[in-house]
Amino acid sequence: MPLIEFRDLTLRGIGRSPDAPPILDSISLRLSEHRIGIIGANGSGKSSLVRCINGLNIPDEGEVTVDGLSTAKRAGEIRRQVGFLFSNADNQIIMPTVAEDVGFSLRGKKLSRQEKRAAVAEILDQLGLAGKEEQSPHTLSGGEKQLLALASILVMNPRLIIADEPTTLLDLRNRQRIARTLASLEQQLIVVSHDLELFEGFDRVIWIDDGRIRADSADEDSVTTVLSDYRTCML
Repeated sequence: MPLIEFRDLTLRGIGRSPDAPPILDSISLRLSEHRIGIIGANGSGKSSLVRCINGLNIPDEGEVTVDGLSTAKRAGEIRRQVGFLFSNADNQIIMPTVAEDVGFSLRGKKLSRQEKRAAVAEILDQLGLAGKEEQSPHTLSGGEKQLLALASILVMNPRLIIADEPTTLLDLRNRQRIARTLASLEQQLIVVSHDLELFEGFDRVIWIDDGRIRADSADEDSVTTVLSDYRTCML
């Protein structure tokens, strides 16, 4: 599994008053577990934290590295190894058909047309989207769109997948479908979510509160304890 390290990370954000508290304040973490959950209230900094991993956010102080590569200096290399799944799949869908959308991810790969077709077909079949290759992505259900966005990531064979609130816009049936799919992945997985059921079987859960780490199951508490304490606090 990739090793992600946050070393005394502080993120202030563009356009914020110098007197405003930072979005993330002096965060230090080492992440190497297979499945990691990030929880916290709206505005706590949890999404900002994971966006630092592939260089979408660059720290004002401190450093973030992925297998020793600095996100501030080697973001391009890191993004080839780190897939990012957003909450709104429409923001990641750009091509007119399902197959073309997945194939677009392979544009920089030195593959023949036949190899690209085979790779696209394999990943669509894996995610239950076989037979929809020629459909417009915008005719898909919300869950299918999220699976399509995930397919466009997985076809690149990343080592790490970050899912930022992947079930927020979905109904119960599609939430469960996405949860099952994420649980089946071999890659290292970091999930940000308010849907605490997603974290069943996870190796580690970190609670972010007002830009700081409030609890981390890697310290003394178990995953179950961190989730229980968070539920109690949110009631």
